[in-house]
Amino acid sequence: MTSRPRIPEVAYHPSRWTLRTKLIAGVLVLFTVVMLATSALTVLETRRYLEAQLDESLQSALLRAGDRRGVYEDDGDGPAPRRSAPPGAPGGDNVLVLGLTEDGTVATDTGGYSLNQVILPSGEDGTLDADQIERLSAVEPGETVRVDVGDGVGEYLVTARTLDDGSRFIVGVSTRPVDELLGKLLALVVGGTVVGLVLVGVGGAVVIRRSLAPLDRVAATARQVSALQLDQGDVSLAVRVPDDDADGRDEVGQVGLALNTMLDDVEQALQARQESEMRVRQFVADASHELRTPLASIRGYAELTRRESDPVPQTVTHAIGRVESEALRMQELVEDLLLLARLDSGRPLEREPVDLSLLAMNAVSDAHAASPGHAWELDLPEEPVEVTGDGARLHQILANLLANARTHTPSGTRVVTRLRPEGSMVRISVSDNGPGIPSTLQPKVFERFTRGDDSRSRARGSTGLGLSIVAAVGQAHGGRVEVTSEPGATTFSVLLPAA
Repeated sequence: MTSRPRIPEVAYHPSRWTLRTKLIAGVLVLFTVVMLATSALTVLETRRYLEAQLDESLQSALLRAGDRRGVYEDDGDGPAPRRSAPPGAPGGDNVLVLGLTEDGTVATDTGGYSLNQVILPSGEDGTLDADQIERLSAVEPGETVRVDVGDGVGEYLVTARTLDDGSRFIVGVSTRPVDELLGKLLALVVGGTVVGLVLVGVGGAVVIRRSLAPLDRVAATARQVSALQLDQGDVSLAVRVPDDDADGRDEVGQVGLALNTMLDDVEQALQARQESEMRVRQFVADASHELRTPLASIRGYAELTRRESDPVPQTVTHAIGRVESEALRMQELVEDLLLLARLDSGRPLEREPVDLSLLAMNAVSDAHAASPGHAWELDLPEEPVEVTGDGARLHQILANLLANARTHTPSGTRVVTRLRPEGSMVRISVSDNGPGIPSTLQPKVFERFTRGDDSRSRARGSTGLGLSIVAAVGQAHGGRVEVTSEPGATTFSVLLPAA
């Protein structure tokens, strides 16, 4: 399976633009495309029309220049020159005429009119030089082409006609008026497009900003909800999209209405979750509290049985010992459950200065007495480390971490307890060089009733609540827990706010 190409994470990439920017850019692009298409069509159609007019003028001039029989008119006393345009000068400005004989030389004047004549841009008559005549001579009869006459004369639309005697008339009409008009039209189109882009950009930005203002308010409501603490405690979602932005009559209103509906559903679900959690916590607390009395009674009767002076069979003595042992284990489990239930209910802990250095020394000393086979080490800073909290619960953190290292590592394992200030926090860490924790177990090692695999099993059963109590007590003090583990290096850490 081929992976999709990833879009570069750059701020100027269109995929990273805001919706407002995308809309403005889309409007400008659409306006530009429409203007360019309309302008191109207008310019092309105008050019086609003007060139058709120019070609029509050229053909008219050619017909007048080639009609040699109509050059003179008879007034009764013999032929006399006509006062209208001569063959070589069809009349009007911006024209040229060139007469060539059959052998290619310039024809002589006819009736006093020159057959080598051009109207210069200044409006004066002029004649064509040899280079210009050579350029014009290349025009084939019946062909209509643009020829740059040069020498300040400009470009002409030129055509030629062959007469009966083999001579040729070459007539041209200046393209300057058409080119100037098209240039002005193109400048007008470009200028209008630029001005239109500015006006559409400014006006579109204002309109889009006002149109998206309700969406901004909906987004602000969503951000406000996302900042709420919804993972624990009694949650109340009082934030809603205003009614004006949730009327459902337009697209933004539909989004606001959908968000309000979703918030209603989420609030109901959170309330149901909270009620369920409270019932479970209350049940655990009540059950743990009620079990303490019968468990204490079982232990008492077991001890009383062992004090009997009358002989008791060995099997009965063993059974009573097992009952007492399991009752003690069950009592520890009940105490742990009751502590977790109290922490879950948010019951406040004692808040007083606690010397963690002293707690660490006592906890390590107890661990050494419980398991002399382990190598217990203590790494403390020179100055005492103090925090504010419940001394008994903080001692339980250290005791549980050391008990976890003792029961899940073999004899001879090196266990190091450290205290280190880290800015506004204090880090309590317990490290060992035991077999480590499987990577699949590490994400849930602080969850309740989590037990290690065979590589970290202990001789007697584990309740799976020791590390969960560490996490709960640490969080109740405003701290957090961490774990890193690999074969030969496992570290449990608790970070607490410094005093």
